[in-house]
Amino acid sequence: MKKMWIIIGLILVLLVVIVGGLFWYFMNQPLYRPGMVRAGDNLRAPLTPSEQSEDGDRWSVEPDIELHHFSAGEGRNVLVVHGGPGYPYAEPWSGLALLTGDGDKRHPYEFHYYDQRGCGQSTRPVDTFSSNNYYENMKTLDRVLGLGAQLADIERIRHILGEEKLVLVGHSFGGFLASLYAAEFPEHVEGMVLLAPANLLVMPQEDGGIFEEVRERLPKETREEYDAFLEEYLNFKDIFSKSEAELVAMNQKLAQYYQTAVGIQTPEQGEPGGWGVQALYLSMGRRHDYRDGLRAVEAPVLVVHGSEDVFQPEDGSRAYADAFPNAEFRVIEDAGHFPFYSQPDALAQIIGEFLSGLE
Repeated sequence: MKKMWIIIGLILVLLVVIVGGLFWYFMNQPLYRPGMVRAGDNLRAPLTPSEQSEDGDRWSVEPDIELHHFSAGEGRNVLVVHGGPGYPYAEPWSGLALLTGDGDKRHPYEFHYYDQRGCGQSTRPVDTFSSNNYYENMKTLDRVLGLGAQLADIERIRHILGEEKLVLVGHSFGGFLASLYAAEFPEHVEGMVLLAPANLLVMPQEDGGIFEEVRERLPKETREEYDAFLEEYLNFKDIFSKSEAELVAMNQKLAQYYQTAVGIQTPEQGEPGGWGVQALYLSMGRRHDYRDGLRAVEAPVLVVHGSEDVFQPEDGSRAYADAFPNAEFRVIEDAGHFPFYSQPDALAQIIGEFLSGLE
């Protein structure tokens, strides 16, 4: 009998190890891989958008998903993809004001800004999870709010704008999203501006990533508090016990730490996402290399880096320029992670030159 209990105990230990190993494996693997959206894999709805409502500041991308948007200027459509993930813009970039075409036909552009699904004033389709099935919850969250869903929305917006080819401007995480969209639909991209694109093409990151960078720049007396917060923030094991409101509060808290670490005022933003942010982390996993998917993009790409960007290393921005076959790399002196806020005139000149070259 004693021998039998020992065997049972060993089996239970082995099961725990196997389950733990599977959990570790799935947490590290990306749920999204380039090509999935184009193939229609893991999507809730077709890539053609729903019928549009009469609400002028809402785009209907799925029957139950609407995206809040606004625009500035008149002329050629340019889609601006915000960063974060999950931190939308509250107002147009001052750095693009000179390019809006209002009274200046040399730069006839209309810049469209939108809140990605799951953040800002756009639809937040998930509140809480009732199921205890972690893997099913993870797949559901990825399908509703993950990378594939966000990239599909860009393709639907292209249809809504009536463009055969999009001109994209992506900032930070938005630069990462714009790049993946181009990898999915290279024939539908006329050109892209990637402004401080998030250093996420390859993970894990050698430098520890933005969370470690924030910590290093926080006051020493705040670091212990930040460490405790980050432990909870990155505790994906218990993520599905939380609600949308709880996750929004955590992302707001993270933004406060970021603001403290930056040490300067940053542009006003809308309410961050909750589940939308965590869904994107799960989509990426902790191990991936998306660079090969960018090599088929023939459209011209402008990568812009701020010389004083304390969170985005120049090598991270240059990785995008190296991955795209037709890319140009520019540095704006005395600019941080938000050049459209700190050096708007310099940014307008660089982007204006690039956009003029597309005509």
